[in-house]
Amino acid sequence: MLGAGGSRRYLTRTPRAVTFPAPVDHSLLTEISLCIVAAWVLAVALHVFKQPLILAYLVAGFVLGPHGLGWVQDQESIETLSSLGLVLLLFMIGLEIDLHKMLNAGKVIAVTAAVQILGCVAAGWALFRWLGPVSGWLEAVYLSVAVALSSTVIIVKVLHDKRELDTLPGRVTLGVLVVQDLFAILFLALQPNLKQPAVSVLALSLGKVAFLIAVAMSISRYVLPPVFRSVARLPELVLVGALAWCFAMSGLADRLGLSREMGALVAGVAISTYPYTLDVVAKVTSLRDFFVTLFFVALGLTIPVPTWGYVGWMLVVSAFVVASRLASVFLPLYGMRQGHQGSLLPAINLAQMSELSLVILTLGRQAGDVSSGTMSIAAFAFSFLAVGSTYAVLQNDRILRLVSPWLKRWGCRDLDAGSPATAQPHHGKRIFLLGFSWTASSLLEEITLRRSDLLEELQVIDFNPLVYQRLQRRGVSVSYGDIAQRDVLQHAGLAQARTIVCSLPDTVLKGASNLKLLRLVRELNPTAEVIMHAEKLADIPRLYEAGASYIITTRLLEAEELLQLVDAAEKHLWRRSAASSRRCWRSATK
Repeated sequence: MLGAGGSRRYLTRTPRAVTFPAPVDHSLLTEISLCIVAAWVLAVALHVFKQPLILAYLVAGFVLGPHGLGWVQDQESIETLSSLGLVLLLFMIGLEIDLHKMLNAGKVIAVTAAVQILGCVAAGWALFRWLGPVSGWLEAVYLSVAVALSSTVIIVKVLHDKRELDTLPGRVTLGVLVVQDLFAILFLALQPNLKQPAVSVLALSLGKVAFLIAVAMSISRYVLPPVFRSVARLPELVLVGALAWCFAMSGLADRLGLSREMGALVAGVAISTYPYTLDVVAKVTSLRDFFVTLFFVALGLTIPVPTWGYVGWMLVVSAFVVASRLASVFLPLYGMRQGHQGSLLPAINLAQMSELSLVILTLGRQAGDVSSGTMSIAAFAFSFLAVGSTYAVLQNDRILRLVSPWLKRWGCRDLDAGSPATAQPHHGKRIFLLGFSWTASSLLEEITLRRSDLLEELQVIDFNPLVYQRLQRRGVSVSYGDIAQRDVLQHAGLAQARTIVCSLPDTVLKGASNLKLLRLVRELNPTAEVIMHAEKLADIPRLYEAGASYIITTRLLEAEELLQLVDAAEKHLWRRSAASSRRCWRSATK
């Protein structure tokens, strides 16, 4: 533009300072990445040695934490994320709690669980309050409750691998675990008000819990089923709906003055018996596992370098857990005439601490009721018992064989002692069934329907007390004992048998195999016709060489029947085959 004097002037503007967004702090993402990678690497390594994965997560946190390499510094942020894992963990635990099993728990399970829980809590509180390492009565309560709970994850996994979930000791073990979960729910309800244990305060807390449960049960019964059915074909909405339900109940619990974890547990229990639960579990599990991994890694971050003091107290707590299980589980079961075998095995199975134990202690630490030292001791004891009890459960049959003679010397008789069915050898029986599982049970039904005359010649040998009692009520001759023991077979009169059948696979036989059992049978009875079971085709020649008369290979029989069904379908004979199969099923179930 022209200015005075005709000179051209230019207007200039002062340049503004250019601002850029503040750099994003990626330290939290980096530390989460370190935690997940370290947890995965250690989990793979421990999986090779068949160790619990939770142990890998704790070790990963210790290695990365301030007492290890010091690579993870922002512990508060990680603990915030891990708290999400804690809520989801309890939600999943609630989904796996069967209310029907709780309400229908038998007398044996109910009495045993009550003695175990109350006995462990009382003895633990007295011991820890007297000896330490706790600093007050409230911390002793937390620690005693923690040591009274056993690990559902470890027990179910090992017993499933050993195929012992359906045995009597397995069912007793699972029943006690269910009642322990119920006790944990009650403790979580009272936990926020333990500092003021007045009757009115505790009653108000229980009233809030009752209101929370009533709301959860009402919504889960009348509102959630149609909602989930309407979105059943949209997997992402099922996942979001499950999470919304979990956090809604968690938020309601927080508004009522209860713990968020309590609300998540109630949310899971409320929908545990509904058809869509399996779908919810399948969709939430992967998300839960990520946050739970962070929870246990964050717990490992707080574990200090073990000193002789920590190791000493860890051994004391571990010894108390083992001793208290033997006393509080074995004694009531034996007193209710379960025999020393059926009493000792559940005690061995339950001799460890639960994941819920660490959850309860974590809540106590957040409330200022539990010190970091007690938390570390419990974490050390949890890890030590997780490894030790895994081996103990895997070898519980061997432990039983070592201890059983001593128990008998001390007067602890088993169910076979003094029993009318086993007081005298069963001479004259021609057909022996060694072990009574699914196949043997079906064989007995076939004999009852088609060859009832053979019942008088039949002798069953099994060490399941329920099988023993049921067969006695049916009038079937049965001996109680371990079929892998020579004296049991001799006492039952196996030497006089003409036909001997063992339908148990090697994975079910305890401390033995079909080959070892066959050699023992042939030593006692060289002339009988012996029918054995083979899981692998490679076992068949060895069994025949050892003296088997005939080998049953279940998968070959199933394959033959499947081929007949396929052939019938190809020849349009399916309807006739299906009708024949249904007639056979109806006749077998009458």
